[in-house]
Amino acid sequence: MASKTIAVVGATGAQGSGVVRAILAGGGDEFSVRALTRDVTSPKARELADLGAEVVAADYSTPEGLAEAFDGAHGAFLVTDFWTHMDPEREQQYVRNLVAAVGKAGVAHVVWSTLEDTRELIPVDDPRMPTLLGKYKVPHFDAKAEADVFFREAGVPTTFLRTTFYYENLAGPLAPTRDADGRLILTLPMGDSPIAAIAADDIGRITLSIFRRGEEFVGRTVSVAGDIVTGTQIAAALSDALGEPVEYRPVTHDQFRAFGFPGADEFGNMLQYYTEFADEFTTPRDLAKVRELTPEVRSLSEWLAAGYQLPNAA
Repeated sequence: MASKTIAVVGATGAQGSGVVRAILAGGGDEFSVRALTRDVTSPKARELADLGAEVVAADYSTPEGLAEAFDGAHGAFLVTDFWTHMDPEREQQYVRNLVAAVGKAGVAHVVWSTLEDTRELIPVDDPRMPTLLGKYKVPHFDAKAEADVFFREAGVPTTFLRTTFYYENLAGPLAPTRDADGRLILTLPMGDSPIAAIAADDIGRITLSIFRRGEEFVGRTVSVAGDIVTGTQIAAALSDALGEPVEYRPVTHDQFRAFGFPGADEFGNMLQYYTEFADEFTTPRDLAKVRELTPEVRSLSEWLAAGYQLPNAA
């Protein structure tokens, strides 16, 4: 019997790459993988090809011919990268293009990487959090949530995979930095609230588990995390991994938004949402249920132990 092809959008990005690698490593004879990317000549694309993926050029910003990239695929993993353009309207047009393409190709099972609509808990007119772009609180959450309906309206058989904060942020924009005295400081506006987090690669492993279960998961919303940890616990785990103390110094959300890096207001709003609605966000992300579906999902400490380094480490 021929293997079922899973087409993966954004195959060189954090989530897409994790899905491709999970299928290559664990798909066995049941699944093969088609990696969709804008630039098939990029180093990341060539690396996936060397690992055994079928690498295909596809650009969801130009719908012409996009359905051909999904032709013959049994399943598709769809994700959009808001941070490359930070435009919710463009984001949603890309999703419409993808929905039309998988529908035309007759894909039997789609896993759509999505998020909650934060405005269900903090309305646009709520002054506790700045409103961005006129009608959003956390645009990259809210725009994806609005796009969920495109799949339902088109009748695309879809699993709605609600992801969360990446561990990888701790090796990037939210990594500990040294203060004037050389001490490592973790700066997050989380107070004592917990945050749900996960390794990007583990999203790939969960996606493979969902495709294995097939029709059982069509129409379902699956909310995932690998760990639920406070800022103090994150600092302690980083201390263990690095072999030196990391101090957690919480700041306010307004202070974080004022840091001024690109997307600071959006990131600050996201972290405020995590903080003020911790129970509502973490409760659906039942760690036991996640590991029942995919036992390989790692805790933060397990992920850090695999070779964590500060981004500026030599």
